[in-house]
Amino acid sequence: MAGTGLLGWLPSVAKMNERSNHFPGRRAKNIIFMVSDGMSTGTLNLANLLSQRKFGRSTAWIGLYEQQLVQRALMDTASANALVTDSAAASSSWGGGVRVNNGSLNVAPDGTHHKPILQKFKDAGKAVGCVTSVPIAHATPAGFCINSAKRGDLDAIVQQYLPLHFDLMLGGGKDNFTADTRRDKNDMFTAFEKNGYTVLKSKPDLTAASSGKPIVGAFHNGGIPYHLDHQQDEKLKNDVPTLAEMTRTAIRHLSRHDNGFVMQVEGGKVDWAAHANDAAGLIYDQLAFDDAVKVAVDFALEDKNTLVIITTDHGNANPGLFYGNHGFDAIQTFRHTNEWILNRISKHTSVSEAKDIIAFAQGLHFSDDEVKIIVQHYQHLNEEGVYNPRKLPYRQLAMIQGRHTGIGWGSMDHSADYVELAMLGPGSDLIKPMLKNTDLHYLMLEAAGVAQRN
Repeated sequence: MAGTGLLGWLPSVAKMNERSNHFPGRRAKNIIFMVSDGMSTGTLNLANLLSQRKFGRSTAWIGLYEQQLVQRALMDTASANALVTDSAAASSSWGGGVRVNNGSLNVAPDGTHHKPILQKFKDAGKAVGCVTSVPIAHATPAGFCINSAKRGDLDAIVQQYLPLHFDLMLGGGKDNFTADTRRDKNDMFTAFEKNGYTVLKSKPDLTAASSGKPIVGAFHNGGIPYHLDHQQDEKLKNDVPTLAEMTRTAIRHLSRHDNGFVMQVEGGKVDWAAHANDAAGLIYDQLAFDDAVKVAVDFALEDKNTLVIITTDHGNANPGLFYGNHGFDAIQTFRHTNEWILNRISKHTSVSEAKDIIAFAQGLHFSDDEVKIIVQHYQHLNEEGVYNPRKLPYRQLAMIQGRHTGIGWGSMDHSADYVELAMLGPGSDLIKPMLKNTDLHYLMLEAAGVAQRN
């Protein structure tokens, strides 16, 4: 399970500070840019509370703070046309160094295309890649890679990836590659193979992957299943890799490159869970992201030439644990997410059956009146929307669940909060206490000693 933390593997603070923080003037050979998408500060807090109470240790991220091993700042996340950004504009601020309108990928309001940062690093001779728990063509990885005025056209974004010949792309979104699920019916797996890639479609493929060719891997239609549900399903555990497993393979593959590497790692379903106010989905996927943080930090501490950047693109839903309820520890024994529950209820499900589903999944015992609020919504479902196409009653379940766990939510959407930013390794001395999101584009180029060309 997630949440391995830092205790037991960190050397002394003095030695670590010497190894990881004090690099004045040193250039980073490698950069690992880690994004917990849609992570409000409350999400970071809730994951650490659960880790402390369930595993007896802080998360890797908070452990870096506790051991004073990173430089830390706040970051302003606005886009060109809004105080509240979406993921496309947020990633583009890092990827292209310019704020763009929500919905755009490195295309400025005046139509100018700004060269994405992984293309710049590839041109500079470094290996480059992306790892994510959502479709590999989703907004956050795409913002480091391509230009597009339409973030939602994932099939077209996969097509744009093909000629870039990036060294590694791993995540979900298998349906954006396969002929029978693409609108144009093109078999993109075959196209990538013909273009010199090794194609991976399963966890055994990932385990057996060699480093002789560039790699593209898509392991599930849509996003990778929520970590909590994934860990309860033996077939998923055998067939679909975790974010940490993908990150470990990516580092092994990219680090063989003599001139170094740059990659982005995204815990994308943290954002999806926040949109759904799904406490179990949110916290356990944050812990799964934290496992990937540990993989990256372990490598950086051993390598001594790697800058690790840990942050988020924006807040989402502003969850928190609130006074007056002592049920938070129930989440330690949850088997499944709210998504798992709601997809097992239909208009034919009785109140008694729904109560049994909830009790099995989360050990919570709702009253008949509480469950009726959930069940009645299944009489009027529709199929519109992005994050919740069936209009499942996520909000209603979260509100009732909050009475039992103490977790409350500010909304079901992105926020304008300033967000956490932490850096470890050469280049971390460039950080300032307060930054704009666009600053990170230029910081990465400076840290690696790459000329800032458009």
